[in-house]
Amino acid sequence: MADIKENIVEKLLKGEIKLYQVERLVGNDVNKAAEIRRKMLEKKLGIGLSHIGFKPIDLNLTFMKNIENAIGVAQIPMGVVGPLKVKGDYADGEYYVPLCTTEGALVASVNRGCSAITASGGARAKVIRDFMSRAPLFVTENVEKAVEFVKWVEENIDKIREVFDSVDPFVKFMDVTPWIVGRNIWLRFKGYTYDAMGMNGVTMATDKVCKWIEEQLNYVKYVSLSGNMCVDKKPNAINWILGRGKTVVAEAIVKKEIVEKKLKTTPEAIVEVAYRKNFIGSALAAAYGFNAHVANIIAAIFLATGQDAAQVVESSMSITTAELTEDGDLYIALTLPSLEVATVGGGTRLPTQSEALKIMQCQGPGDPPGSNVKKFAEIVASTALAGELSLLAALSAGHLAESHIRLGRALGKVTGKG
Repeated sequence: MADIKENIVEKLLKGEIKLYQVERLVGNDVNKAAEIRRKMLEKKLGIGLSHIGFKPIDLNLTFMKNIENAIGVAQIPMGVVGPLKVKGDYADGEYYVPLCTTEGALVASVNRGCSAITASGGARAKVIRDFMSRAPLFVTENVEKAVEFVKWVEENIDKIREVFDSVDPFVKFMDVTPWIVGRNIWLRFKGYTYDAMGMNGVTMATDKVCKWIEEQLNYVKYVSLSGNMCVDKKPNAINWILGRGKTVVAEAIVKKEIVEKKLKTTPEAIVEVAYRKNFIGSALAAAYGFNAHVANIIAAIFLATGQDAAQVVESSMSITTAELTEDGDLYIALTLPSLEVATVGGGTRLPTQSEALKIMQCQGPGDPPGSNVKKFAEIVASTALAGELSLLAALSAGHLAESHIRLGRALGKVTGKG
């Protein structure tokens, strides 16, 4: 059996067989197929995936960092999609992307989108904004004092920057924007946090500034470190418009023949579904998101790589657009205004999640600092774009229910046949 496994690994590396074809070569034994795919990734990428390969987590690693009152771990199946070709300012190559999910058909669907995008030359991606925010709330006696306070903040911005920057060398002050409602004042601080998601760093720096402000002014009360104008873990308009975390755009031109051959539909049909579903339907629902299912992909990558799962809320608010090119090909793009991700800190340091980041060559701090998380953001956006492309294609071709019956309902054997 060992020789058979090695033979399949070599065929995967040479591109002679596809990732999804491994099960049928090992008698539909998914455990053996998973081992073969891991070995292929280890050889191709020069990394070890021992923790992803069912090694239990040492809960001592989580103490005072990730969990309280620990009782064990939850196991979520992890799959991989790719290779996905990405051309960004930081990501430049073909990447395999790990996804954790219990939804049958999701990995297969995203993988199909990756295949179509890669066959058409790949996705282009760009991070166009990068900051983390925290918005504390203050209260004064009246609106006159509120206006006076905002003016004081503007006049003392250099000192505020000094206090903010004194907390952590990897948290740098960018700017602060005030809002006044009655006698309440919000100061939305923005900081650059390099390869960290940055919520903790910006929170600590902001708190130090707020306490310093209270020491300087006797007419201002510091009410709350978070005033819900940040905005963290809630659907909201301010992140939708001004951004938070990484604002990322990923785009691709998918050749007409690729759409027809791989996706079994036409560019025109995808454009119509994107317009009528993503825009008219979302407008009718007053949704903070004009997309097909971006949260599906964002959540799966977040779970695999140790991101803050609650931030899927704002990270998946997005717009998917589809147009016909002059040559009749499909132009498709995804804009994520508030993608909040990290390659250091939080859950990214745990062994399994660290290995998942290594699969994308995004684990740890970048060189220069901040470059790794931007690379990761470009890959995440491009993968979500692949998921959007595949679902829009399935909807336009009328294949969505069929694929879920075949892959997501356990009606037959592991092949999914009833």
